Amino acid sequence: MQLQELQAKVGETLGTSDWFPMSQDRIDAFADTTEDHQYIHVDPERAKDTPFGGTIAHGFLTLSMLAPLMQNCSLGIEAKMSLNYGFNKVRFLSPVRSGKRIRGHFKLVELVEKRPGQWQQTVEATIEIEGEDKPALLAEWVFQHFT
Repeated sequence: MQLQELQAKVGETLGTSDWFPMSQDRIDAFADTTEDHQYIHVDPERAKDTPFGGTIAHGFLTLSMLAPLMQNCSLGIEAKMSLNYGFNKVRFLSPVRSGKRIRGHFKLVELVEKRPGQWQQTVEATIEIEGEDKPALLAEWVFQHFT
């Protein structure tokens, strides 16, 4: 989709991803990569005694899942290059327990041409936890697209 066409969709939901599992293997691999081995994430026996009753995903793991969740939506933006520009805000609203499935919802908040051929897109991203009322995460994600 051309960026000019996408501008007409400001305020609309761009897509919802498929469900993705948040397995203990994924959590353990993230702990190894980031060297964050806090027991609440990697020790199922010890984590049983917490209010969560088991291990939970790192907040930053949940945040990092935005990229594959959004890619799964196949939005098909036509640009020579797109870059992750950062976040205006991120809130971790509810922990993702090991074994749960998550999916992303993406709503276009803003799309403006900053200078000829350079567009800035702001997307409201929500990560839903299957079977739970409260989402795991709410973020305002910003991209730069170059045409």
